[in-house]
Amino acid sequence: MKKHVEIFQDQLLNFSIPDRDARGRIVRLDRVVGEVLSAHEYPEPVRHLLAEALILAALMGGLQKDDGAQLTMQAQTQTGPVKLLVADFRMGELRGYADFDHHALADVGANPSLKRLFRSGYLAITFETGKGQRYQGIVPLEGASLSEACEHYFVQSEQIPTLLRLGIRFQGEACLAGGILVQHLPQGEVGRARLHAEMEHPDWEHVAALAGSMSHAELVDPKLSMEALIWRLFHEENKILIEKGVELAKGCRCSVEHYDSVISRFPESERDEMRNEQGNIVVDCAFCSKEFILSL
Repeated sequence: MKKHVEIFQDQLLNFSIPDRDARGRIVRLDRVVGEVLSAHEYPEPVRHLLAEALILAALMGGLQKDDGAQLTMQAQTQTGPVKLLVADFRMGELRGYADFDHHALADVGANPSLKRLFRSGYLAITFETGKGQRYQGIVPLEGASLSEACEHYFVQSEQIPTLLRLGIRFQGEACLAGGILVQHLPQGEVGRARLHAEMEHPDWEHVAALAGSMSHAELVDPKLSMEALIWRLFHEENKILIEKGVELAKGCRCSVEHYDSVISRFPESERDEMRNEQGNIVVDCAFCSKEFILSL
C-alpha cells in the first residue's frame, strides 16, 4: 500500500489565462506562518489576522518580478483593539508583526470582523521595484476582512479588478494557510494606467465567478496540490499557463550590523541618551522578538 505524502509547502505558483486577459497567484504556507507567529504570544484573533496578512503579502508581493522588489502592507488605527498590522514580502522572504491592546481584544468575540478589530483606520500598500522606484497607495480600511480591504485597494488605487480568497487552519501551534489572487488585465495593460476599470467585463465576470467558487477548505486541503486547484477552477479554458514561483521562508533583515549603521547616524549626545545602565544601546526587533546589543 502506497503511503500518502502531504503536498503542503511554502510556495507560490503563478498562472495566467491568455484568452480571458487574466493572471493569478496561488500560495501555500506551512512552516512560515508558524515561525512568524511564534515570535510573540498573540491571542487567537490576532494570530488569524496576522496569518491573513502573510498570505496577502505573499500573493501581492509575488506580482513583482524584479530582483530586490519588496511589498509592504500596513494597516493602522488609533481607535481599535489592533493598533498596527505590518507584513512584508521581499524576494520570497516574509515577515509580519501586530501591535494590539490585550484588554480591548477581550470584547471582540471569537471570530471578529475587520471593523471590530480596527474600528476605523487606513490600509497602506507600498510597492518597491528594486530599481529605485516606489509606489504607495493609501485607502480607508474597509470590508469584512483584510482580503476585502485589499480588493478595495486594487480597485481604488490601481484600477485593477481583483479577487482574493484565503483559507487558514490552525492545528495547535501549527498553521496551514492558502490563498488565491486573480486579476483582470485587458489588452495586456501591465504597468499602464487603468482609468476605467471594467468591473462588468464578460471575461472578468467569468473568471471571477470561477475563482470565487474556491472554498476555504480546498485552499488548505493537503491532498490537493496548487496545480490541482487551478485545474479544478479553469479546466474548461483553452489554455492555462503555469509557472512555479519563489519558495517562501521567514525572513527578518535585523542584525547588529544593520542597527549599528542606523544608530551611528544619530549625534553622540543622542546615542548617550539611548544607553542603559550598563552603557549599552539595546535594540528590540518587533518582527523576530530578538534583542541586539550594539557595539557603538
